[in-house]
Amino acid sequence: MSNPNLCEQIARTIQANEQKRISFADYMNLALYHPEYGYYTTGAGKIGAGGDFATSPHLCPDFGEMLAEQFWQMWQFLGCTVPFQLVEMGAGQGLIAGDILGYLQQKYPDFFHILDYIIIEKSPGMRRFQAQRLARFTGDSAKRLRWCSWAEIEPESIIGCCFSNELVDALPVHQFVIDRGQLKEIYVTISEIHGELKFVEVLGEISTPKIAEYFAELELDLLGGKYPDGYRSEVNLAANTWLKEVAQRLNRGYLLTIDYGYQCDRYYAPSRHQGTLQCYYQHRYHDDPYILVGQQDITAHVNFTALERYGKQWGLENIAFTQQGLFLMALGLGDRIAAISTTPGLDIATALQRREVLHQLIDPMGLGNFGVLLQSKGLTNEEIGQKLTGFTIPPMR
Repeated sequence: MSNPNLCEQIARTIQANEQKRISFADYMNLALYHPEYGYYTTGAGKIGAGGDFATSPHLCPDFGEMLAEQFWQMWQFLGCTVPFQLVEMGAGQGLIAGDILGYLQQKYPDFFHILDYIIIEKSPGMRRFQAQRLARFTGDSAKRLRWCSWAEIEPESIIGCCFSNELVDALPVHQFVIDRGQLKEIYVTISEIHGELKFVEVLGEISTPKIAEYFAELELDLLGGKYPDGYRSEVNLAANTWLKEVAQRLNRGYLLTIDYGYQCDRYYAPSRHQGTLQCYYQHRYHDDPYILVGQQDITAHVNFTALERYGKQWGLENIAFTQQGLFLMALGLGDRIAAISTTPGLDIATALQRREVLHQLIDPMGLGNFGVLLQSKGLTNEEIGQKLTGFTIPPMR
C-alpha cells in the first residue's frame, strides 16, 4: 500500500505546476527523498535480508574488508599522507563503514589512526541508524568518523578517496520515449480512475536542454533510424551534478564507484527498448513505479560511459574500469574462498554456507558483474601509472 501522506505531497506538487505535471525525475526524487515521507528518509529497515533488497555488505564483512585493503594501498600510493580522508557517499545501514574501520583497526592500526572517515548522507533517519551502529568509532577515544553535507566540506580540501556502493543507481532519472519519430519526455500527472486518483504518465516536450547535451556528449543519435518507435529509456542528469560535487571538493586522490550498469553502447542498445528502470519490494522486482509509493525502491542502471565523459569535464581522470568479481578476486577474495576448507574448527555446514556467500560476491550473473569505475584527480603521471591491486585482472569483454 502506498504512503498516503507522500501521495498527497506529490499530488500537491503536480497540482501546483502550471501544466499539472512533473518530470519523472521530480516524481522519483519525491518518492525516494521527500524529507518526511520518502522511501530512503523513513528508515533503514527496508534494506537487508528483512527489507526490500540486499547489497554486497549484507552478505558478509569480506566486501568491506577487501575495500579496506584497496584503500590502504591508495594511502601508500599517495605517500602515506596525513590525514587520509575516506568519504563514503550514501552509507546505507553503515555496514561497509563498520567493516572497513574494524578491519583497519586490527590489521593496519597506523592507517586507522590517521584516517578521517566522512559519511555523506542526506537522510536524517539513516544518519541516526548509522550513528548507532558505528558508535564505537565516534567516542572520545576513537574519533575516526564524522557526518557531513557537501556544503560543509571546503572546495579542493579532500586528499584521499571518495567512494560509493549502489548510490548512483538510486539518483533520480528523466525518462524519454521515441514517439512517431520525435523525442518526447515522460511526465507524471494525476488522473481519476474508477473514482480514485492515480499517478499516470503523459508525454511532452523535453524539459531541459541538458538532455540533448547529454546525448550529444555521448555521440548518440536516437532519431537516426536505429531505434524503434516506442523506444524508452532514462537519462541520469543527477549523476553529472553528483560528479561535479565530488570533483570540486577532491584535491588529490581517487573516486571509486561501484554499481550495476553498462557502458553506453549496451545501456542504449536498441534491443533494450524498455530501459532499465526497476522497483524493489520485499526482494521482488517489477517495473511499476506508481504503486507502493514510498514503500518500494526505484532504481535505474548506471551509464558508466556518461560518468567517464562527464568526469573529464570536472577534471577527473579515468584510470580503470572492471567488474566487481574481478576486483574482489584481485584483492584476495579467491584466497579467502580457498582457505575455508582448511579453517580449524569450521564444521562442514558452516564452511559450505560461507563459501556460498563469498561466491555470491563474484557471481558473474549477479553481484560479480557490477561495474567498478576508478577515477582520479590531482595525481602525477607516475602516481596514475601505479597499478592498484583491485584492477590488475583485465576485465572481460
